[in-house]
Amino acid sequence: MIKGIESILLGSPNSTKLAKFYRETVGLKQTMEMEMSDKGEMAYGFEFKGTNFVVLDHSKVKTKSKQPERMIVNFEVDDIEAEVKRLKKAKVKVKQNIYHVEGYGLIATFIDTDGNYFQFVQVRAN
Repeated sequence: MIKGIESILLGSPNSTKLAKFYRETVGLKQTMEMEMSDKGEMAYGFEFKGTNFVVLDHSKVKTKSKQPERMIVNFEVDDIEAEVKRLKKAKVKVKQNIYHVEGYGLIATFIDTDGNYFQFVQVRAN
């Protein structure tokens, strides 16, 4: 029986730089840092309600993302307008400004330092 998603892993050619972006620019709270191999590969974790988002060095990831729309991580926020304004002020690349998805809520799409897409979402109240 599958119980849930324990973690989402995001491979990077430079996990230290990408983790710093998510920690210092996006504002995620880092909860873990560990060396993954004797080659100095690192992993940095950010936990949300029992699910981990982990940025890690991966030996087969050598370049920026070539298909950033293949997998997108959504980070839920309580005030999307304020959060989008904050990221724009920090000069984070915007892929799509705030838009509405009927029955779901509001979404804004950004591009991280590796070229991956991530989104802020503000879901509608139930």
